[in-house]
Amino acid sequence: MITNRNWSDLPLGKRPPGRWALKARYVVFDLPEGRRLLDGGEVVIENDRVIWIGKRFEGEIAARYDMGEAMVGPGFVDLDALSDLDTTVLGMDNQPGWRKGRVWPSDYAARAYEMYTPDELAFQKRYAFAQLLLNGITSALPIASLFYRAWGETVAEFEAAAVAAEDLGLRVWLGPAYRSGGVILDETGAMQPVFDEERGLEELEAAAAFTGRIHGTAGGLISGMFAPDRVETCTETLLRRTFAHADEMDLPVRLHMAQGEMELQTVRRLHGVTSPEWLDRRGLLSSRLIAPHATVATDEDLARYAENGVTVAHCPLVSARHGSALRSFSKVKAMGVRIGMGTDTAPPDIILNMAVGLMANRIAEGRGDAGSAAEFYDAATIAGADALNRPDLGRLAVGSKADIAVFDMADRMIAPRIDPIQTLVYGATGRVTRATIVDGRLSMRDGQVAGIDLVAARKQAQTQFDGLIARYPERTFGHPPVETIFPSSYPLHHSQSEVAS
Repeated sequence: MITNRNWSDLPLGKRPPGRWALKARYVVFDLPEGRRLLDGGEVVIENDRVIWIGKRFEGEIAARYDMGEAMVGPGFVDLDALSDLDTTVLGMDNQPGWRKGRVWPSDYAARAYEMYTPDELAFQKRYAFAQLLLNGITSALPIASLFYRAWGETVAEFEAAAVAAEDLGLRVWLGPAYRSGGVILDETGAMQPVFDEERGLEELEAAAAFTGRIHGTAGGLISGMFAPDRVETCTETLLRRTFAHADEMDLPVRLHMAQGEMELQTVRRLHGVTSPEWLDRRGLLSSRLIAPHATVATDEDLARYAENGVTVAHCPLVSARHGSALRSFSKVKAMGVRIGMGTDTAPPDIILNMAVGLMANRIAEGRGDAGSAAEFYDAATIAGADALNRPDLGRLAVGSKADIAVFDMADRMIAPRIDPIQTLVYGATGRVTRATIVDGRLSMRDGQVAGIDLVAARKQAQTQFDGLIARYPERTFGHPPVETIFPSSYPLHHSQSEVAS
C-alpha cells in the first residue's frame, strides 16, 4: 500500500523513479472542451509525461506526495524571459534614458567593448535561469540587454546557457541576439541610426549554425530560436535571411517592435511607416513571429498581427514602469491577436505581471470588468505554448509534458483565500511558488534550485552588477559621474556628527 511521503523526500534535480503522484487541494487541468479546476485531486507522472488526473489514482504508483493547501497547475511559458542582471530597473526613476547610458554616444560607439567577461556572461544566464524557476516558469525564451555589449550576443555565452539550462532543469529556446545597427548620439546629442549590415549578417549565420546544433538536445529540453534584436536595428536583408532560416528549420522568431516612441520615430524616419506595416509590406509577418510589446501599435498594426497569426509577448510590468501600456489586452484579444506573457525585467515574476496587466487593462478600458484572472493565466500558459506550436506545454492534461508549477495557497499573506486563480493573480506574487517541475524533474523546491547555490550566487550577482554600473560613465553622453547618472533617492548623509538628538 502506498502511503503519503514527505515532500522533502522528493529528490531535487532528478526525476523520481517509477510512477508518482502529486496531490494538492487544487488542481488546474485541461480537457478537450476547456480548462477545469479540481477541488482536491492529484496528478500522476511517469518519466516526462502526465498520465492521469483526478480525485485519487487507484493504480500502481511508487510514491504519493501530498502538497496540502496548494494549487498544482501548468508551468508558465515566458516568451520574453529575463536572462540578465536587469539594467532596465536603473531607469525607473532615472530619465530620460538617452542621458542614462541607454543610447551610446558616438565617441563610445567607435570603441564599444564587452563590459562583462565571458565567465560573467555565462554566470548571469545561470543565475537568471534560476530566478525563472523560482517563479514557476518552466519554458523560457531568454532576453538580455545589448547596451553593455560590444555589438550582439555571442555563441559562446549561449553554449554556456545551454549547459546551465540542462543543469538547472529549465526548458529553453536559445538563440544569440544579433543586429545590423543601432541608434547613437552624435556630438550634439541628436539620435542618429548607424548600420554595419555585414557584421549583422555574420552574426546571423553564426546564430543559425548554433541553433541547428543545439535544437532538440538535452532530451528535448533545449530548442533553437532566432532573436534579431529590435526592429529599428535590423535591415531588410537581415530580416529576410532570418525568416528564411526560421522557415527552413521551423523555429520561432522573436523581434521587439511597436514598443516605444524612439523606435516608432526611427522606423518612420528610415522607412516612412510603422514597424508592423514595414514587415507586412515585405511579407515578413507570420505565425512564427513573437513580437513584444505592441504598446505603440496602431489599430491597423494590430489588424496585421491578427491576419498573420503574430503573437504579442505582453510584458506589462516593464511597460508600466516606463509609463506605457498595451491599449488594451481586452481590445487586442477581441481583435483576434494572440497574446502570451513575458517578464523582460526583474523580478521575472509572471504572477506580478498578470496582476499589473489586469489592472492596466481595466484602467485602459475604463471599466472594472475588463479581462479576468483566468484570461491572464491562460495567456501565461496556453497562449505561450501555442506561440511555440507546442500543444504539449502550457497545459496540464493526460499526455502533456510534466511541466508543472505548485503554488502555496496557505501563505500567510494571501488570507482570506477565494477562488485559487483569483487569489493567485490578485493577492500573490511569484514568491508563493513552492515547486517547479520540468520534464518530470523537480527543478525547484521551497526556494532551492538544483545546480546552483543561490546564496553565493546572489552575492556574485550584486558584485558583478556593481562593476557594470561603475562603467556606465564610459557609455553615457557627456560622461558624467555615476552619482549624476543614478542619483540617490535622497541625499546621502556624510556628516560625522550625531544624526539626531
